[in-house]
Amino acid sequence: MEDFTVVAESLLNTGDTAWILMSTALVMIMTLPGLALFYGGMSKKKNVLNTMFLSLVGYAIACLIWVIYGYQFTFGATIGGFIGAPTNFFLSGISLEMIHPDSTIPELLYVVFQATFAAITVALISGAVVGRMKAKAWIVFVALWVTLVYVPIAHWVWGGGWLYQLGALDFAGGAVVHLNSGISALALILVLGPRKDRRLLPHHLGYSVIGAALLWFGWFGFNAGSALGANGLAANAFITTNTATATAMIVWILVDIWKTGKPTILGAITGAVAGLVAITPAAGFVDVPASIVIGATTVFVSYFAISYLKPKLGYDDALDAFGVHGMSGTWGAILTGVFAAPAINGATGLLYGNPSQLGIQIISIVAVAVYAFIVTYIIAQVLDKTMGIRVDEQTEIEGLDANEHEELGYRI
Repeated sequence: MEDFTVVAESLLNTGDTAWILMSTALVMIMTLPGLALFYGGMSKKKNVLNTMFLSLVGYAIACLIWVIYGYQFTFGATIGGFIGAPTNFFLSGISLEMIHPDSTIPELLYVVFQATFAAITVALISGAVVGRMKAKAWIVFVALWVTLVYVPIAHWVWGGGWLYQLGALDFAGGAVVHLNSGISALALILVLGPRKDRRLLPHHLGYSVIGAALLWFGWFGFNAGSALGANGLAANAFITTNTATATAMIVWILVDIWKTGKPTILGAITGAVAGLVAITPAAGFVDVPASIVIGATTVFVSYFAISYLKPKLGYDDALDAFGVHGMSGTWGAILTGVFAAPAINGATGLLYGNPSQLGIQIISIVAVAVYAFIVTYIIAQVLDKTMGIRVDEQTEIEGLDANEHEELGYRI
């Protein structure tokens, strides 16, 4: 152990460690309070506390599962490319001196950094179900979904699983986080059914603006932190993230003006989040010009899903978790296979002479989408048959804050 400690101390970089400590806190801020405010402000007044509760409890459950067994099954030695070996339960055997492989940060730091990714992924799903899902059913759903959906997919892509071995590129979670949560949200709402009142009636867009700002701020930990060091790659991920997001916000505003004659704050923050989502898989693989293209084009993908696909197909994606995260996550993953520049991180995309990378990206998208949809649909059906997942009509009309929690967001 002494020899290992000496080696570990020689590999540890305090600057890299400090940055990932900060990045972990930034990703935590994305969910609490960022996502809670973002979704809470867009909900109806009678459901604001319930909407925030879904993010709050989702974060807590995911973090607990992660340290008990989630991290082990995700990043343990692969078993057939599908799941990690069941070792180090409760993080046993992971000492303070251990350094994460191919990095200069402590293994325990990598554990908690990844915990925040699992937590926000399941919290994102909640945007689709607000206003009609039982709080108790959501609690059980979160535990099952993190275990049966998030952990296997994260292993496939990041933990040495079969998509990792295939060469799929996902720098910070286009497939693992956003496509996964978006397509899972779609499966869940197909079982849950539509609300009685489907109108989007944000009761406090000011909350949502603050939430969006915190998401943008925290996303630098999400993307630049995924470089696992305070280095040039982190700087590249930082600037491509900021550029794509700014571009997407501007383009969405322009589309709003073109369609309605006026810019909207809801459109501005939706565009920003779509840009953040789309650049996530690409941030550490593409250059700045590519990030502008990614940010600009993803607006049309998510705008189409929200304004045309949703009403056409009739699914009730309340706060557009699928329309923004599922669709822009998919688009970003595709364009990563197009624009990946070898000078950035060694990976080569279609534009640089490697068309096979685009094919690999499409395989990863299909695999993640199919698995996430099927397993989530089964989880939702089982819960609906056993405990029921939807509130009754009176609760939905009166509001979930008063009926599910016996609390009110406002008393004036």
